[in-house]
Amino acid sequence: MSETKETPAKQYVDEKDIPNVWLVRPCESYKDEYSECKSIRGRFHQYFIHGENLDCAQWQTDFDNCMKFRLQKDIPALEQVIKSESKRRYERLAPHYYNDVWKHRDKPPEDWNKPLPPKMQEEYKNTYLDHKAREYKASQT
Repeated sequence: MSETKETPAKQYVDEKDIPNVWLVRPCESYKDEYSECKSIRGRFHQYFIHGENLDCAQWQTDFDNCMKFRLQKDIPALEQVIKSESKRRYERLAPHYYNDVWKHRDKPPEDWNKPLPPKMQEEYKNTYLDHKAREYKASQT
């Protein structure tokens, strides 16, 4: 009597139900980022900016996981890409959030839409933007 291994059927999960799925780029962009990271130009830029060459392996891993999700609907692979993108986003925005020089606003200033000073209004007249604004207003009426 031969035994057959049955693999459990993969449950269908709508990718829109996964939090932060909007962070995931098209898979080809991860491959492009990896190629750019490994290129001579990319290496020169890294050395100039950071003083050393960066590790490009995460771009390749993200590409592999993205393709695994695209072809096999592997949800854990998608979650790994989301985790990687979240980390990248955090590192990119950290200087903004940990800024101790500027005070972050909760709302815009009260007079944010007050008219421009007369000198600036005079300079604005007869500019390309002024003509286009007038055309737009005329077409709306």
